[in-house]
Amino acid sequence: MGTSNVSGDSTVKSITGPWVSGEDFFDREGELQVLDRHIRSGNPVLLSGQRRMGKTSVARELGRRLEQDGWAFAFADVEHAASAEDVITKIAQALHPVRGIASRLGERLARLFSDNVEQLSAYDFGIKFRAGLNAGAWPRHGESIIRSCAEHEQRILLVIDELPIFLNRLLREENGLALVDEFLSWLRGAIQDVSGGSLVLIVSGSIGLTPLVRRLGLTDRTNYLYEVRLGPWNRSTSIECFHRLAVANALPVEDGVAEAACDALGVGIPHHVQSFFARLLDFATMHSRDTIKAADVETVYQTDLLGPFGQNDLMHYEARLRDALGENDFAIANAILAEAAVQDHFTPSARTALEALFATKIENTSERVTDILDILIHDGYLETNDSGHRFVSHLLKDWWATRYANHHPILSSTRSNAKASR
Repeated sequence: MGTSNVSGDSTVKSITGPWVSGEDFFDREGELQVLDRHIRSGNPVLLSGQRRMGKTSVARELGRRLEQDGWAFAFADVEHAASAEDVITKIAQALHPVRGIASRLGERLARLFSDNVEQLSAYDFGIKFRAGLNAGAWPRHGESIIRSCAEHEQRILLVIDELPIFLNRLLREENGLALVDEFLSWLRGAIQDVSGGSLVLIVSGSIGLTPLVRRLGLTDRTNYLYEVRLGPWNRSTSIECFHRLAVANALPVEDGVAEAACDALGVGIPHHVQSFFARLLDFATMHSRDTIKAADVETVYQTDLLGPFGQNDLMHYEARLRDALGENDFAIANAILAEAAVQDHFTPSARTALEALFATKIENTSERVTDILDILIHDGYLETNDSGHRFVSHLLKDWWATRYANHHPILSSTRSNAKASR
């Protein structure tokens, strides 16, 4: 990642839940510079990366910086959208605070609004807007929104977050593939029709859009998006963040504590680094410790990160996979991950056994396993090596092993040392 950077002073707050910005935003200067260059050039962007990598924080920090430079910024989270009408409404709601956009929409959509739309709250505006949409009208109204932004005197960055989750939900509807194709084709056409205007788009999500459209045969629907991928922090950046958190929270730590924490995690997923520090800080408080010692790292890792306190966060990985894949494909993915966790690798022999296990339940099992492995690699769960596939993150591997060690039927023909890759 290069040299670490942080806005403001040399300390950052210990924040493990919401997105962060400003003085609490740590590192990612290189990615921000790349994004800034493409956005200012008018290029629509796909912001990708595995969960907890900080995509939302990066997008919002970019928006904050652009606002300081005279831009408008709108962030539409479509994770819970159930239809194209819901997505268009979310976008309209996100744009409502942009000065002049609401009134422009009110003029173009006069039949939906009999009052001054700028005097409505974003919530009330969204309710009225959604009430006026139907399956046949959403493309036309969506195009009106996009065109209003493109003609705006102020440049606008629009972020549509969690679009892949919405598309996966849409895919499960009757004629789901056609509905996904229709929406992606509409978005591509609407954005390309206003190329060179005031609107620039970022699409992002915590599950991969690229593997999804590849699996569906719709790659040409998203090839206008320039992909910028967020990877994990490198070791030196993770250690620096840990030390800055310690300074900010006045927590003395022995030499080697940050390094031991990074070794335990295995990879520098920003949220996991910050969460580990937060658990160590809680441990010091509850045990009246004035200094965190290297020996405390393993204790907190086992009892807190892998224990009940850490379950909610890590179970979110499992829930997101289920949402993204559906029950049948999730069952395959979970078996792959459990095998890789308990046996250290998901080997070719384990794959053969898995395909035989699901052959009577799912058609084209081998192709489905290939697609699912592609998703698990793209979304940062697994990586390939000479022995097959293994976890990238020690934390996720240990959590899956703890969760499934006692009731996962071993698929590979020979057991391997579960710590061999450490």
